[in-house]
Amino acid sequence: MASIFTIFTILLLIISSSFIPLITPHQFSRQLSSFGMIPKITNLQFYFYDKFSGPKPTAQRIVTGPTSNTFFGTVVMIDDALLETQSKNSRVIGRAQGLYAGEDQTTLAFLMVVNYVFTAGKYNGSTLSVLGRNPALQTVREMPILGGTGLFRYAQGFALASTKWFNNAGDAIVEYNVTVFHFENDD
Repeated sequence: MASIFTIFTILLLIISSSFIPLITPHQFSRQLSSFGMIPKITNLQFYFYDKFSGPKPTAQRIVTGPTSNTFFGTVVMIDDALLETQSKNSRVIGRAQGLYAGEDQTTLAFLMVVNYVFTAGKYNGSTLSVLGRNPALQTVREMPILGGTGLFRYAQGFALASTKWFNNAGDAIVEYNVTVFHFENDD
């Protein structure tokens, strides 16, 4: 009787082990093909209009830091226009949305956490993301581009900023020259 039980157990193990290769473990990642993705380098120039004054400001202080000429501790939320040219009446090609904060106690510098959301032209619906230091008193400032969406998928690069105009209310027009490495679909 023990031999029938042993034979039955061995037979059951053999049969069940033949089904093990059919069971695949759950995978949390997969290898993507780069087929159809074309690497590109794109250079963009646009103007960021930071507007605190007037009936419809696009920049709002949401936290005011201690009294300081460096704005240390101040946080500003923005939904600024991205303009095609330096003129305030220029065509709007997108929005600069996010925030910047006074980060330095000794000089005027901001932590920029901003998405450039393009709303016109070839890049309509695409975004670029900036996260970095903006030492505002320097003639030209460099900030990293850390990502993007749409036609700027997998973006990496840098933005060079240069203030072209500002007033006592804090309004400013800043030129941005952006160089970005990204991938576009081959459609």
